[in-house]
Amino acid sequence: MTSTPSITPSITVQYAQGLCQAAERLGLSLPPAWPSKLPSRVPLAQQDALWQHLAAQSREPLLGLQLGHALHIGHLDLVGVLLMSCDSLGEALEALLEYYPIIGEGGEFSLQHEGERCVLSYQPRYNVLTEMRVEAVLASLINMTRWISGGRELDLHVQFAHPALAANNAYQQVLACPVRFSASSNALSLPRAVLSQALIQANPAMCSHLRQLADQQLDALGNSSLSAQVAQLLNEFPAWGKERVAERLAVSGRHLNRKLAEEGASFKLLREQVLSRLAEQGLRDGRSIQQLAEQLGFADESAFSKAFRRWCGVTPGQFRQR
Repeated sequence: MTSTPSITPSITVQYAQGLCQAAERLGLSLPPAWPSKLPSRVPLAQQDALWQHLAAQSREPLLGLQLGHALHIGHLDLVGVLLMSCDSLGEALEALLEYYPIIGEGGEFSLQHEGERCVLSYQPRYNVLTEMRVEAVLASLINMTRWISGGRELDLHVQFAHPALAANNAYQQVLACPVRFSASSNALSLPRAVLSQALIQANPAMCSHLRQLADQQLDALGNSSLSAQVAQLLNEFPAWGKERVAERLAVSGRHLNRKLAEEGASFKLLREQVLSRLAEQGLRDGRSIQQLAEQLGFADESAFSKAFRRWCGVTPGQFRQR
């Protein structure tokens, strides 16, 4: 089964709890309104608020790196156990590509082969503290890749699309691998030769059973999320407004708002997530500001530039330079 990732405003409760536990070990407190019992899926908007609260307390530029490094395989929900039970590291990477929406739908993974190396790229879909959270994702990925491989030397390299948030040696201390900044993408790379390495807890029978359960979870997630349907339509038709999307889904605009709110989302938030991601990708692909403004439904280049600065903290021109 091959899944088509969709943008939905939630992550699994295990991942959210892992971040909270790691933050508390660093002496940070959770937001006053943070619930004592979380739902099985934590809305992305709630995650945004958590990250803002922790970053304001910590004032540590590498907080994301620290929190991500503290996560372990159990924080990946059912997918974590599935990855452990795969026969090889290559099979585990393929399983991650298929089932990562179960962990969280705030970003998208892709896998490419470049010469003798394999590159696992990560594209975020959130706008709040993006650089810090990307570092958390890749730090956790490095940590877990080493763990399921039994601590073998894998010759890992990591790159970030953003500039360094602190001195390079601070990254080296946490990640213990070469790090590159202002790259074309956020990615972890490793030699293709290590993909055939057997994993320390490989269990084919358990892996097969867990895949069936993961398929069920993935289907339920896609079928139950109105946010996913809205995001998919916006990906195809980014210039559409709420009423046009509601019409395609055969509901009223008011009903659409109410149902999205029940999922912890809003049309405005979903649309901005989609547009910001499409805008960033368009700039990376070399499209002009005028082309992007028209494609994404803005009245003119000025309106697009103002929105882009609000999403990313920089102008489109500064983003290109970075």
